[in-house]
Amino acid sequence: MTETLSSLPAPSWFAHPGARTWTCPPAPADVHGFHASFPGYAPTPLTELPSLPAELTVGRVFVKDESCRLGLPAFKALGASWAVHRALAERAGSQEAGGPLTLVTATDGNHGRAVARMARLLGQRAHVFVPDGVHPAATAAIAAEEARVTEVAGNYDEAVRQAADAVAGTPAAVLIQDTAWPGYERIPGWIVEGYATLFAEIDTQLAAVEAGLPDLVAVPVGVGSLAQAAVTHYRSRPAGAAALLSVEPDSAAGVLASLTRQTPVTVTTGATTMTGLNCGTPSTLAWPYLRDGLDAAIAVTDAASARAADDLAALGVPSGPCGAASLAGVRAALTGDGAAARRTALALGPASTLVLLSTEGTAANPHHPENPS
Repeated sequence: MTETLSSLPAPSWFAHPGARTWTCPPAPADVHGFHASFPGYAPTPLTELPSLPAELTVGRVFVKDESCRLGLPAFKALGASWAVHRALAERAGSQEAGGPLTLVTATDGNHGRAVARMARLLGQRAHVFVPDGVHPAATAAIAAEEARVTEVAGNYDEAVRQAADAVAGTPAAVLIQDTAWPGYERIPGWIVEGYATLFAEIDTQLAAVEAGLPDLVAVPVGVGSLAQAAVTHYRSRPAGAAALLSVEPDSAAGVLASLTRQTPVTVTTGATTMTGLNCGTPSTLAWPYLRDGLDAAIAVTDAASARAADDLAALGVPSGPCGAASLAGVRAALTGDGAAARRTALALGPASTLVLLSTEGTAANPHHPENPS
């Protein structure tokens, strides 16, 4: 049972000095090939930002721009497509096959739209539970994929509970959820595997510009599934690979709180423009990877994310608040009071190469009118 906390721990930083010595098995080798077989597949851009190294006192900075991934404005399509593929293939080989399935999920926006898109393309149905705080335009985009949408009077964790309840005892429905809990880990595991394509692309793209391996990868974090994929990719290599930094909203820093206490906890979340990261409980599947494989975790404000989004836009990268959190987190870690100790914890120097994951475009998560950037 996870402990529930009512407030964010202080300080909003955690470091794990031994993370780069931890190892784990790699993701399945066939995931990238699966995505590459999609009509119109192309790697998303890895864009170098020459104006940022001076500010951050590093050598090179790149941003992985997920604003258009398989026709959708966020990286989530990678995990949803692989998980739906695996779930449908498994059902086709069982005695339960026959008739369309309803793919059920809860979402802060991007994952639900990706599941709904896959359902529509594959002739299945979708039912998506949406919590309070999701922008109406994001909810409308899910409905436009011909999904049934249920708006939940509660937070993300409550939406997940309702989605799971909707599937219970319904043979023609399957839960495609991107967070795990005891007894529900296989499908979330497939979703994490799907994200491996993003990191395989980064390897190829860095090699093409003779940048070598990154010294730091900054990952926006909600329940931790993308961070788990990052840990899987970089910790399945020889020791000494990239440092990994997770970045969360300061109003929903469940992973940071859990790392600080070295046990999974649930935090009471508040409103944030980083809607897709507004999750209070780490995935149980991700937790061991985050605990053992992350070098550091940091929490950032909405204002810092908004500033980062504006700066990325000025540099030609369309990033929503969640995607821009990676730049906000790196700024918070590498500059200001205490930066020298944080840089040492991340083993960064003036020649280091940074990769920022911009996980969504501006179309994925419109800013709320009451919270303009």
